[in-house]
Amino acid sequence: MRSNIRNKILNHEPGLYAALLFPIAVSFLLTFVGARIFSHFYPDIYIPWLKGVRVHHYAYGFFVLAISGYLALVFSGPRAKYLISLLHGFGLGLAFDEFGIWLKLSDSDPARWSYDGFLVMLGIVLLVLSAEPGFKMLQKLWRVWQ
Repeated sequence: MRSNIRNKILNHEPGLYAALLFPIAVSFLLTFVGARIFSHFYPDIYIPWLKGVRVHHYAYGFFVLAISGYLALVFSGPRAKYLISLLHGFGLGLAFDEFGIWLKLSDSDPARWSYDGFLVMLGIVLLVLSAEPGFKMLQKLWRVWQ
């Protein structure tokens, strides 16, 4: 089983990447929805790096995306690809949760809610489309990890 995934990676077969959409979609949805809920109920909680400076969590998302990109270049094993895709989805969730700030939308703006709804629905569609190959890859990797 492990050699089958490794062969897909080495031969750049397209089926593997559909399976990697699954952990990206799962971690994106969990992070996006969790960050949206957390920032709605606790808008004044942040890490005070410098006095008077507030770093929004999309900046942390960019750093996570940069780290996951570097790790994807360095590691090529099937387990690493799966874990890096989880990290990548986490970074996407943090970055795209604050995308409304880039567009100058407030939390009370109706466009912000339609934007958030669009992203959640897009994440759900990707999750559904990649669920079967994603679960198969997870089952194969789970046997290897045990």
